[in-house]
Amino acid sequence: MEKIGSPYEPDQTYPSQRILGIRFFNGDVDEALAFMFRQGGLLVAPSGTCFARLRRDPPYREAMTRADLAIPDSGAMALLWRILRGRKIRRISGLKYLQHLSTRFFADKTSSVFWVLPNETAREKTARWLRANQFPLTEVDLYIAPRYHATIEDRELLAKIDNRRPTHIVIGIGSGPQERLGHFLRDHLSHRPAIHCIGAALGFLTGDQIKIPGWADRFYLGWLLRLFAQPHIFIPRLTRALELPWLIIKYGEKLPPLEAN
Repeated sequence: MEKIGSPYEPDQTYPSQRILGIRFFNGDVDEALAFMFRQGGLLVAPSGTCFARLRRDPPYREAMTRADLAIPDSGAMALLWRILRGRKIRRISGLKYLQHLSTRFFADKTSSVFWVLPNETAREKTARWLRANQFPLTEVDLYIAPRYHATIEDRELLAKIDNRRPTHIVIGIGSGPQERLGHFLRDHLSHRPAIHCIGAALGFLTGDQIKIPGWADRFYLGWLLRLFAQPHIFIPRLTRALELPWLIIKYGEKLPPLEAN
């Protein structure tokens, strides 16, 4: 059991493994949910294409290393960690995490949730999905994020959330901006909600993205279905994932250094 600290909860512990400088939760999905429901804070779920960004994007790097909980979403990372380092980590996909999270939302219907979405289509499909599951919401609970730059300071969003004071914030705008946004919100909100940065996983459930069957998620093949569905988007992303084996071999548990400009 490794002690994991944040500026807010320095005494919390949970089972973890450090990979490339990020402390990954090493338990099951319900234990991860229990931690977030109990402690709040920032949860991230980096995919295999995100690790190269640790060397090139300082705000992203800070958000990832200061997250309260990081779940090992990447099947490639989990597999390479076992092959190259001889150690196991228990994978929790972003999709599985969101499935369990939404099941809890829909079961009790008392949690107040604020949703941050990438565009109008995602907003409409998310609203339809929530209403189909009889989950209470108002239009002000759905926020379309602007196109963010390197530094994120969304004061309009901050004010909306401070006014609503939700228990949970679900951010599904894509890796990179969403973690930096979640980090900004956690450090500037007047209360401490659970902030779940789950990227495309929300679109898998609402229909805004290609549906990922359970068997594909279990066998680490979600990326392949997305590649076939949107090759012009995912081929460039997958080229970044080619750095992951080298990063694990060279740095292991250590945070890779930033590249020189």
